[in-house]
Amino acid sequence: MREWPANGHSRPRSEAESSLSAAESGRRPTARAATVTRRMGTVYAIANQKGGVGKTTTAVNVAACIAEAGYETLLIDIDPQANATVGLGLPKDAVPNVYDVLAGEATADAAIKPSSIERLHVLPSSADLAGANVELPRQPGSEQRLREALAPVRDRYAFIILDCPPSLGPLTVNALVAADRVIVPVQTEYFALEGLAGLLDTLALIQRELNPRLTIAGMILTMHDGRTRLARDVEREVREHFPELVFDTVIPRNVRISEAPSYGRPVIHHDPHCVGADAYFELAKEVAARG
Repeated sequence: MREWPANGHSRPRSEAESSLSAAESGRRPTARAATVTRRMGTVYAIANQKGGVGKTTTAVNVAACIAEAGYETLLIDIDPQANATVGLGLPKDAVPNVYDVLAGEATADAAIKPSSIERLHVLPSSADLAGANVELPRQPGSEQRLREALAPVRDRYAFIILDCPPSLGPLTVNALVAADRVIVPVQTEYFALEGLAGLLDTLALIQRELNPRLTIAGMILTMHDGRTRLARDVEREVREHFPELVFDTVIPRNVRISEAPSYGRPVIHHDPHCVGADAYFELAKEVAARG
């Protein structure tokens, strides 16, 4: 079991940190951890307008790690591709789904489904959600739809994770308005920094105009192959540009992470001892430490 980094000074570990460490080592989290659920309810959006950077993989695995630690967790799939839905073993055609919630035809409570993982629930997506990109802008105040829909269920969950589509369109805006914090996956490839300035400008605009409580929890480097000079150079460059924002944990390029969705489960259940599972547990502990 890895210990939490001291960061140069001593501090007591939080409930979430202790529970995540216990889950990683195979121990059951303490009973007291469940009492934190009712006091928390932090909403995280996993966002980057670039595709293929590991948003869904990060959302699914961080959510699973937090649930494994004993916290009630809700994963909301707000991407019409529905990869997070399928990645947790749910069908793409489940009804009602997040499209019905945004359209006002169902409540979030009615649309939330249990997953095969204890304490992890899912608000699934479907291909119909693509229509929301056209329909939402026609409705006044549409950027508030998801936040309003989550209000009645938010207190049930310690953590709510929003898996965003690869764009800065109406669906992502809805997620960012509903969120407290944003996690930005950044692939360690040549175009890693391309588009980040635009994303940060969008986050600043939403914070100023629609959601003043929105903050960046951090950037996570994904699909990292430390054997290549390119990956090392990109990691150094991102850390130099955003020294306070980049998580210490780096998600490696790992075949077990890639194949886990085809089995409808996160990598920590597909192969709990692989380097990918270790990395996502470490990331989940960092997310909990940053509060």
